[in-house]
Amino acid sequence: MERHANATNGLFGRGRIMRLYLMRVATIGEDAPVPSYLIRTDEGRNILIDTGFSPAVIAASHAPGFRGPPIRDYVPVVDRLAALGVGPGEIDTLIATHLDPDHAGAIDAFPGAEIVIQRVQYEAARSGTDARAALTRANWDAPGLRYHLVDGDTELVPGVTLIETSGHVPGHQSVLVRLPETGPVLLAIDAIGEAAHADLEEGAIHPMDLDETALRASRRKLRDLEVREGVALTIYGHDGPQWRTLKLAPDYYD
Repeated sequence: MERHANATNGLFGRGRIMRLYLMRVATIGEDAPVPSYLIRTDEGRNILIDTGFSPAVIAASHAPGFRGPPIRDYVPVVDRLAALGVGPGEIDTLIATHLDPDHAGAIDAFPGAEIVIQRVQYEAARSGTDARAALTRANWDAPGLRYHLVDGDTELVPGVTLIETSGHVPGHQSVLVRLPETGPVLLAIDAIGEAAHADLEEGAIHPMDLDETALRASRRKLRDLEVREGVALTIYGHDGPQWRTLKLAPDYYD
């Protein structure tokens, strides 16, 4: 089941964002955090952003012959949410920034949520042209899941805007959260994986980044947004040193 929106329409009515929780659900390699985020509004709405790895990928990572980087400190996102008093059935909306295994492996744990994703990313994954998404297709393509496809920058609810930032994969999206006390917080996700990657011209391109030209354009777009919106905090996708300085759940930004 699909519904569609454009960049001018909010989907869920008015509501002030109250709290942003940062949850670390695993570590890749030495220090790269695998994040999930929870937004709670004063209306009682729960918006989850990304879900981390699937249990199957975690099991495979510990099997003999696994060829990827080690995965440590795994805590299922449902357990992180439970520690905040939130059950899977209480997640109203799940923002899938993209369908890489470290971001979309537990989507099927939230069958009641509406899953919001860029149309370009969803169609690339469904067609098989996004090879990494195929690794967890059983999770994000499980029967009964409800997808909401968006095209480009989209206000999801007042205070939460999806920012199309292709390059890491087609149809990647970052998220801007306007908090009443902290101010605007930009979740760059994998458009800017680390602070060291933020330089528009010289910032590193990771081997997992599929399109360097598009990625550098997306980084430029985010830098312009930071200035235009007066962003108070940009959170990079997998920056271990930065994550050691941030407030992690059960603490929160408001």
